[in-house]
Amino acid sequence: MIKAKTINLIRGVMILFVAAFSIQSLASSADMSEDAIAERVKPVGNVYLDGELPDVAAATSSSEASSEPRDGATVYNTKCMACHATGAAGAPIKGDAGQWAARISQGKETLYSHAINGFNAMPAKGTCMDCSDDEIKVAVDYMIEGL
Repeated sequence: MIKAKTINLIRGVMILFVAAFSIQSLASSADMSEDAIAERVKPVGNVYLDGELPDVAAATSSSEASSEPRDGATVYNTKCMACHATGAAGAPIKGDAGQWAARISQGKETLYSHAINGFNAMPAKGTCMDCSDDEIKVAVDYMIEGL
């Protein structure tokens, strides 16, 4: 009987400490100013209806906002290599003539079309939605260079 009372007493003291600590930490960390509340409940993204365009200029960094088109190596190394260096989802590996032969035999225009519009497992532009069609073409040229 004494053991049960002792255990209940210890349990009660522990609950009291946990409750006191929780209340103290909540009271000291909760900033209830209007600015703090607005920051906590602000949207994490935006929704655009069909025909609306986001302000892309504000979202791009100064290096991305450059009017200079990227070269094939830059596009490949930042976007294409995730699949074309590993062969993911059946993507032909850069520099592997055997994997590219059947594709190259269809002609560059077909290669360009597949790269820009998507084909089989490859999504349109390989998900490089900030790439121009010309940048996609130079990336294709870079991948098949010397084959």
